[in-house]
Parts: sequence; C-alpha cells; structure tokens
Amino acid sequence: MNQKEQFKRIIKCFFLATSILLHMIIFWIVWLQYYNSNIELPFFRKGNWLMASLYGALFFSFTNTYGGFKVGYLKKADIVYSQVLSTICVNAVTYLQICLLDRHFVNGVPLILLTFIQILIITIWTNVFQRFYSMMFPPKKMILVYGERSVFGLKTKIDTREDKYNICETVNIKKGMDYIFERLKGYEAVIIGDIPSQYRNVIMKYCFEKSIRTYLSPKISDIILRGSDDIHIFDTPLLLSRNNGFTFEEKFLKRITDIILSVLLLLITSPIMLITTILIKLYDGGTIIHRQTRLTMGGMEFDVYKFRSMIMNAEKDGIARLSAEGDVRITPIGKIIRRTRIDELPQLFNILKGEMSLVGPRPERPQIAAEYREYMPEFDYRLKVKGGLTGYAQIYGKYNTTPYDKLKMDLMYIENHSFLLDLKLILMTLKVIFMKDSTEGIAEGQTTATLVPGEYSEEDKNITG
Repeated sequence: MNQKEQFKRIIKCFFLATSILLHMIIFWIVWLQYYNSNIELPFFRKGNWLMASLYGALFFSFTNTYGGFKVGYLKKADIVYSQVLSTICVNAVTYLQICLLDRHFVNGVPLILLTFIQILIITIWTNVFQRFYSMMFPPKKMILVYGERSVFGLKTKIDTREDKYNICETVNIKKGMDYIFERLKGYEAVIIGDIPSQYRNVIMKYCFEKSIRTYLSPKISDIILRGSDDIHIFDTPLLLSRNNGFTFEEKFLKRITDIILSVLLLLITSPIMLITTILIKLYDGGTIIHRQTRLTMGGMEFDVYKFRSMIMNAEKDGIARLSAEGDVRITPIGKIIRRTRIDELPQLFNILKGEMSLVGPRPERPQIAAEYREYMPEFDYRLKVKGGLTGYAQIYGKYNTTPYDKLKMDLMYIENHSFLLDLKLILMTLKVIFMKDSTEGIAEGQTTATLVPGEYSEEDKNITG
C-alpha cells in the first residue's frame, strides 16, 4: 500500500512538472519571437531564462491556488477550468510585466493567441493524463461506519465521485467493535460518519495501527482543536485554544487590506455597477438597492446592500426566506446578476464602512439565524468575527449547503485564519463566480437551507460535539 501511494505521488509530480514545462516552453517561443526582439532593451540568455522561470513560477502559484494540479482529487472538468483560469491570470500579469519593461502598452495579440493554444493543450493533456490516472488507480473500495444520525446526505455526495470512491458496504456501530474490525480488513479505506466519540476514537486507533486510510466527518470540537497551538513548557504535551477570534494584529492588517482592496474593486467594477443600475431601473422602475438586516461580529445588526434581483415587495408576507430553485420572484435581470454575483458588489460600501470584511462568514438574517439556533446553539460561534463578502463556506460550500456544514467551514476559517488564507480565498472567489452549483437555490417549499432529517440529532442539541 505504501509503495502504491509513493508511486501515485510520483505520477502527480510528473503531471505537475510536465504542465509547468509545457507552458514555459510555449511562452519562451512567444517571448523570443514577438516580444524580446521588439522591446527597447532586449534581454540576452540569462534574462530570457529569468522571464521563462518567472512565468513558470507564476503559473505554479496560480494553478496551485486554484487546485489545477489536483489530478485524481478534483473532477476532470474542474482541473481544466482551474488551469484555464490560472493561465488567463498569469498571461494578464505577464502582459503588465512586459508593458513595464518596454515602458508603454505593447501588442497583446500574441499573448491572446498564446492563451488559446494553452487552453487547447490543457484540455488535451488533462484528458489524456486523467484517463491514464484512472486506469492506474481505480476507485478505492471503502466501508462507511455510521451511528444514529442519518448518513444519507453524506453517502449521496460521495457517490457522485464514482471515479474516486466506491462505497461497497455500510455498517452500523450497533454491530459491535469486533464485527466492525473484522469488516474493515477487506477494505482500503473507511469513512467514519458522525458517531459518538468513544466509538470513533477506537476505530481511528485501529485504522492507524493497520495503516487503513480514514475519512472523518469532524465534530465542532475537532475543528476548534485544529486551530490550537502546541505548548512545550512541560514534558506533557498540551494544546492551547485561545478562543478569542482574531488577534489585534490580524484585525488591524485585515482592516487595512479591506479598505485598500474595496476601493480598488469599486474603481474596477464601477462600469459594471453603472450598467446594472440602469438595467434594473429600466426593467420595472423600482428601487435599485435592496437592503436587508444582517448579523455581524458580536451579534450586531446592520443593513447589507445588494442590487435588487427580485420583484418589488418579494417578501410582503413578512417571512424571511432564501431563494429556491426556479424562484418566480427573481427578475430576468436578477437571474444574470445573481449567477455572476454582481448583485453582491454594493457590499463593498458595507466593507468601507467597517460593517463587513472582504473575507469572513456570510452574514445571516436575524430571523433565519434564530431558526438555526433552535437546532444548534453553536451557530453563533460564527459571530466571533465580522461577516464577509466572500469566505471559506462561500468558496467550498453552496448556496443550499446545510447550516451545520456551513458552520463547520466558517469555524475552519476562524481557527486557521491567516493573511495568506485571506488572499487565497479572494483569488478562489474568481473561480467560483461562474460555477453554477455554487448558486443553487434551496428546494421548493423551503424558506431556509434546513437540515436533512436526522442530520442534526437530539443529542447534538444538548452536547457540543
């Protein structure tokens, strides 16, 4: 098993190195043929190597951020999309570099042609390599261990990746540990659902001893522990969880970043906002900006600004509800601006006012938050930091992701926050803007992203897991 995993890593490294090398060679040709020979002070051998190396470094950085090297992990279409987006970003940055070197705007057509050639290569190379990878490493045979809580939702999600996972058997912990250990022997990996800690710990230790790969659905306490610091003052290991949200230094740096980036984004997106304003007004003559009361740090309420995407008086009955699939309240203009997230742009003014941050948990409506608290009092843990325009749950979740899963992702962000993580999430926002599944509405008949029956048990209402 260890040799197989080592071989898999070598194959992935080969894909990474080959992808970077291909892009560097193509750029090298374009650079020498169209740009270096025409700039005012052309480079020689070492300078050309430097440009190609810098291009490779940029391609690696962007593609690694967007997950374009995660062959065997992401879907084939996602890998292609990630690499294409990375290529566009790298070529845009490279164009600005060349303009700075030549001290004026240069012809961008060669780089545009380069981009189309790269997209073709990315599509072909990724398809060929992914097919080879799937043949070499078929889906893992797995067993799912579950308890009282339903695992229907989790199993359904895992079954969508038949290329990677193959759940051959499910077993309830009521069968007993001896029975479970016997069943584990025939599988490459085990998925441990949200079961009581005493059973989970025993299974994890057994899997560690037998080198069985383990996938775990984390409890809230697990996520808090992930953000803990190691303490080595004594000869007994300790973990320290400060549980105070962000430090003063993090808050200061975050605020400065919010101001600078929100001003830049307002300048860049001002033409889009102007066109959106005109279209909304021309459609029905109604209000342009829609205000909603939301919760931010410490439970404080504020009015969030959004371009109106629904008909006037969409909630005239006074009931707060999320948009559903095929929601008739959404206008034709609203469908477009919601799909592309343009409706969120006015929140840049909320950020400038200090009510929100660029990155953070999505601020929730008080009525909906109160409903979620009935199932999980821990939902207010998100309020240790300011709400955000984008964030961990917004990137890795969907509009209709259950509140319990969103809470977990928000806590992952809070407990593992760093300046680099914020930058990564901002860049990742570009990736999810055009992904349809990230804006999926809730099911018809629901007012909130309520939990699947059994997703949050009575035990969890009383015990923080």
